[in-house]
Amino acid sequence: MSNEELVDPAGLEKYLAANAPEYSGPFDVDRLGEGQSCLTFLVRGDGWQVVLRRPPRGELPPSAFDVTREYRVMRALHDHGAPVPVPRPVALCEDKDVIGANFYLMETVDGVVVRTELPDALSSLDDRRRMSEQLVDTLIALQGVDYKAVGLESFGKPDGYLERQTRRMKQLWELARFRDQPDIEQVGAWLESNIPSQTEAVIVHGDYKLDNVIFAPASPARLAAVVDWEMSTLGDPLADLGWMLYFWRNRGDDTFGLAVASVMDLDGFYTRHDLLERYASARPVPDDRINFYVALAGWKIAIIMEGSYRRFLGGIADHPAFARLEEGVPWLAYRAAQGMRGELGI
Repeated sequence: MSNEELVDPAGLEKYLAANAPEYSGPFDVDRLGEGQSCLTFLVRGDGWQVVLRRPPRGELPPSAFDVTREYRVMRALHDHGAPVPVPRPVALCEDKDVIGANFYLMETVDGVVVRTELPDALSSLDDRRRMSEQLVDTLIALQGVDYKAVGLESFGKPDGYLERQTRRMKQLWELARFRDQPDIEQVGAWLESNIPSQTEAVIVHGDYKLDNVIFAPASPARLAAVVDWEMSTLGDPLADLGWMLYFWRNRGDDTFGLAVASVMDLDGFYTRHDLLERYASARPVPDDRINFYVALAGWKIAIIMEGSYRRFLGGIADHPAFARLEEGVPWLAYRAAQGMRGELGI
């Protein structure tokens, strides 16, 4: 599907002229990334550029791919000067008729996303260590934000997060299921039977990992922005910790086979256990619980990606990278089962 079909240029031009005149005039639209969740575009005009985010096309589960949530949490963190860097939000449009879907705009951030290779400027052992540390430290800073003080008291239900997550993802699995995935079934049953009690509520990013942050382009490594907030809510702080650990690669780990960060097994980066220890030096982590949160992360992403793969096979999700989900989803589910069994060296 062309960019013009995903972002109606005439509708966007009228919207910008009326709501963000600093970005008015002729522009080009280029798609960024592989779009396995919300779709991201760079809109570039004469002397300006802005990033646009919209949901994927097609029939979507209720509340999934919610760009309104992204905009709201970034707006709150930015406007209240919270110690978590985010791109400056520009505008939110909830009228689907403007470009064909609701969307929001945010400023660009000068920096790099570290995924399958290290940029030369950030390749030193010291920069690798700093990236590891800043990823953990920024998560700790996020969890220290008083969500009521930044106006997010109605952003979600603070209590019962894990029960809602397991119930919600079980419903999504019923919608996504179309082939045998025994690890998804096994991990899901185990999670339902082992839900720990929640001790506090914080802002949860929901997809917190190395390639959902932007680092400034020059050494020493500095985390410049946290992005991709579409799964954010209020809930259990250990959920983001488990997600980060699930996606982190130790030396000797298999690659994910998907477009996610895979450089962390290089010398200089922390191990999963190092990350956990740094986090635990600032916030409590019950020893008997971390496997639950790591398994929950893998179970969730396997279900989400199976839904994306089903949409791809149905001709709705259009990026050719989605074809890798045929083998990628079973691998994600297997890694979740490894987390459940405590086999990831955490």
